[in-house]
Amino acid sequence: MEIVAFGVQADERPFLERAFAGRHQVRSLDVVLNRDTAPIAHGYEVISSDVNADLGADVLQTLAAGGTKMVAQRSTGFNNIDLEAAADLGMSIGRVSHYSPYAVAEFAWALALAVDRKIVRAARRTRNFDFRLNGLMGRDLRGRTAGVLGTGRIGEAFTRIAHGFGMELLGWDLVENPHCTALGMTYVPRERLFAEADLISLHLPLTEETRHLVDAAALALMKDDAILVNTSRGGLVDTRALVRTLKAGRLTGVALDVYEEESGLFYHDRSLDVIDDDTLARLMTFANVLVTSHQAYFTEDAVGQITEATVTNVEDYLAHRTNENMLVTRGQLPAAAR
Repeated sequence: MEIVAFGVQADERPFLERAFAGRHQVRSLDVVLNRDTAPIAHGYEVISSDVNADLGADVLQTLAAGGTKMVAQRSTGFNNIDLEAAADLGMSIGRVSHYSPYAVAEFAWALALAVDRKIVRAARRTRNFDFRLNGLMGRDLRGRTAGVLGTGRIGEAFTRIAHGFGMELLGWDLVENPHCTALGMTYVPRERLFAEADLISLHLPLTEETRHLVDAAALALMKDDAILVNTSRGGLVDTRALVRTLKAGRLTGVALDVYEEESGLFYHDRSLDVIDDDTLARLMTFANVLVTSHQAYFTEDAVGQITEATVTNVEDYLAHRTNENMLVTRGQLPAAAR
């Protein structure tokens, strides 16, 4: 069988092709799946999508009309997929429920340290042979407080690193993680976490309940010198409210690997284009803001695990099996998703 894979990064392609080698052919495309590109999948029973794919009802209808019966998404998040529409169309939808949590946790820490110690600004200076230290003073993290919202696998990995730095630990989640409490984490209401943490890191899924969790009220609670890191989902942060907070001169640093309107921007070269997203354009003007292009997961280890899980999802679909990654199986939604 030939499978078409959308949104494949150049460095990802060999992993995907090796994983499917000897089983199926893969047609790797760098275009993101959306209503304009969906017709490309005509005639393909199985396709694969990336995290920024648009799998709303209209796109799924186009895919189903072209003969697609299974979508294997190469990401954990699935807020971009209309699962009920997929079920109505009799489709199967798979995702990657987990992969190396260290990839994201370590990158979150790389971002946190970069904004705390002004590393990007320093690197730009030294490339111009400017070796002054003016404006580059950071802070020790030891003894300060890390606030972790979402303490699943990735949040736990982030917490372990924070513990290694000697930080006080505050957590917020629907269910407490005993591994985090064993490290000394205290679970508190999120309002207290926002108010007391020096470093806040987000590791939550995007749901209707968590959308804009970091809103104007949450930002107002934060310390003026707090650091905010988001490597989870862009929609967790109300970006307009964040811009207003930064304009007021608050927050020592903000590091975002995700952005709520990233689709159509991230993973593309837009350097010669006029960017009509005024919020993002304003955000990028702040010297204490670091934005990266949804790359926290992008390690050899994680991508290898993602592609292997994608192959398993396809093989199980073809063999009429199900697994923990299947969100919809031949039109059937799991009871928990209904």
